[in-house]
Amino acid sequence: MKKIDMKLLSELLKDCKRSDRELAKVLGVSQPTVTRMRTKLVKEGMIRDWIVVPDFVKMGYEILAITSVKVKETMLMKMKNKAIEYFSKKPNVVMAAGGAQGQGMNGVIVSIHTSYSDFSNFLTNLMTDWGDLIEDHFTILVGLGERAIKPFSLKYLADVVGK
Repeated sequence: MKKIDMKLLSELLKDCKRSDRELAKVLGVSQPTVTRMRTKLVKEGMIRDWIVVPDFVKMGYEILAITSVKVKETMLMKMKNKAIEYFSKKPNVVMAAGGAQGQGMNGVIVSIHTSYSDFSNFLTNLMTDWGDLIEDHFTILVGLGERAIKPFSLKYLADVVGK
């Protein structure tokens, strides 16, 4: 990827709602060039989504859960499509991935919840639906309130990407 493309990506991480004209001024190129670059980044899959990062607490969420799971090795690859289908129907799951490492686990699920009761129901359903394939699991619960030292945002990546 060209350095100018990375600089554009960095600027978009900081604030993706800026106009191509504003971005052109920052990058020192023309507005049509920025439009072409942005279109190319989307077409090539470098930019997958244009997202909003809301204030989860104001939305009513209290807990971020990071659940590590140990799935039976013999089932890991066989269940990939089933897992994609299952987790795509869980809107509170913001990420799920296999191949995680650490503490003997091989998968991770990141989810947000309105309350501990909501999380507990989620975990109960997960174990009911997948319990025969999950050998072990543990969860780290994070309060989303004022204890956050660095709130979730992708804008922090701009300092790494544009260099």
